[in-house]
Amino acid sequence: MWRPVRLCRFHSALLQSRQKPWPCPAAFFRSLRAPPARASRPTPLWRRVLPATMVGVPLLFGVYYVTAEAREKRKLRIAVDGIRRFGRSLRIGLNISLDYWWCTNVTLRGVEENSPGYVEVMSACHQRAADALVAGAISNGGLYIKLGQGLCSFNHLLPPEYIQTLRVLEDKALTRNLGEVDQLFLEDFHALPSELFQEFDYQPIAAASLAQVHRAKLHNGTPVAVKVQYADLRDRFDGDVHTLELLLQLVGLMHPSFGFGWVLQDLKGTLAQELDFENEGRNAERCAQELKHFHYVVVPRVYWEKCSKRVLTADFCEGCKINDLVTIKSQGLEVQDVAQKLVQAFAEQIFYTGFIHSDPHPGNVLVRKGPDGKAELVLLDHGLYQFLDEKDRSALCQLWRAIILRDDAAMKTHSAALGVEDYLLFSEVLMQRPVRLGQLWGSHLLSREEAAYMQAMARDHFDNIMVVLKELPRPMLLVLRNINTVRSIVTVLGNPVDRYFLMAKSAIRGWSRLVATAYQGIYSSSLLRHVKVFWELFKFEVALRLETWGMRLTSLMVRILVHLGLVPQNKELYQYLET
Repeated sequence: MWRPVRLCRFHSALLQSRQKPWPCPAAFFRSLRAPPARASRPTPLWRRVLPATMVGVPLLFGVYYVTAEAREKRKLRIAVDGIRRFGRSLRIGLNISLDYWWCTNVTLRGVEENSPGYVEVMSACHQRAADALVAGAISNGGLYIKLGQGLCSFNHLLPPEYIQTLRVLEDKALTRNLGEVDQLFLEDFHALPSELFQEFDYQPIAAASLAQVHRAKLHNGTPVAVKVQYADLRDRFDGDVHTLELLLQLVGLMHPSFGFGWVLQDLKGTLAQELDFENEGRNAERCAQELKHFHYVVVPRVYWEKCSKRVLTADFCEGCKINDLVTIKSQGLEVQDVAQKLVQAFAEQIFYTGFIHSDPHPGNVLVRKGPDGKAELVLLDHGLYQFLDEKDRSALCQLWRAIILRDDAAMKTHSAALGVEDYLLFSEVLMQRPVRLGQLWGSHLLSREEAAYMQAMARDHFDNIMVVLKELPRPMLLVLRNINTVRSIVTVLGNPVDRYFLMAKSAIRGWSRLVATAYQGIYSSSLLRHVKVFWELFKFEVALRLETWGMRLTSLMVRILVHLGLVPQNKELYQYLET
């Protein structure tokens, strides 16, 4: 049996006095790596809260999204997607700005402005910018596509690369899934389309910037077009406007001469009108009433029982786009007749009724053969209208009259009535042609300086044009848009009519009504009043015809001078004189 050994006090003290043995090498190196002992500190609050927040917030967000209603889910998706749209827009804007800066300050440094190399480089830069804008507009959709469509009408200010590329936006939009259409009808009508219509085709026949159009039949068999707004458009409108405002401010800082932020400010209210389809229906009925004396103008009838602020139901009208020359000719219609009716209809609104369709791009004006075998115009998309009050309309008619009569004093007076000081430049912007062609006859030949002025008016006077546009009454901006859009359509049709003459005739009619009202209180005799009005109209008509013949004679004179070798050939000058 094992027993403990007992040592005497002497041996026990001897053992305790011996030195301790050396530790093993591994233990020695472990002691070197070990950090010195520290006093324990409490974990900071943010270190404990951050992991919980990173896990808890997405979890709560997911639970809320799963349990939320369909409309709330859509708003949450829009909020998240808005960040992505903003980033995409900012990237495109910066890339375009830097591309222009690099081309003008590095690539083309020291290169003559009108040289072939300069033109080639800038054309490529314009094309890259236009491609980026179109791609961004299609990706973002909605308001971005709407603004891209508006830029198409300014083909006399923008480079041709922009116009040719942006035209794809006229009929471009993002189609939506079937469930979204059903959800919108449930929200607005508490019924599905199949309950409201005898037939409803979920496949859209057209997709616009704000809505898509479906073909359907009422329960009585009437074919109708149902315009259904994109369900998320109202929710994302404010966010998109703020994004565009910020981007335009940045562009204005980097390129001061291209500051268009004020345009968006002025158009915010009018663009919001287009989101109210009930307002569009009322505009359509007023347009039909005011143009009913033009038998060739067709405005689809609205069926109010099938309408809401996001759904518009109207007659289904067949037709081709007004710039589709091939189809127009295949129907046996005359292009000249189509162009003349287009100019007369919209000039009537500008100078006579004052209730003006502000978005008459080719997708909104269809052409079809009428009962008389001639062209009928179907006017669509009445969401954006502008009313020009009698005071501004009177000033506009009288300014047009003063330009034709070459009355500088009256031109200055009536331009000032519209808030514009530079009346000559404003008159050229309004007419889109030189207002001082008579000066060409004062010199022996068409000087190079005058020719250069006519070629580069829009380019060289761009800053002044912007000043003129800012000075105008805000309703006039959409009036100019209407004039520009009609002019661009007539140009695509080959300028078969004298648009300048036709619009002036409408100005005569509008002015004559105002004159008749003004003279009613001055001349007690109805006969004297009619004689005075007739005399003014006669002077206007004669001056107008002389002006038109002078334009044609000037163009012929230029061609003769070129043929004789006295003036260098210039295709742009010919086109400017003709249009």
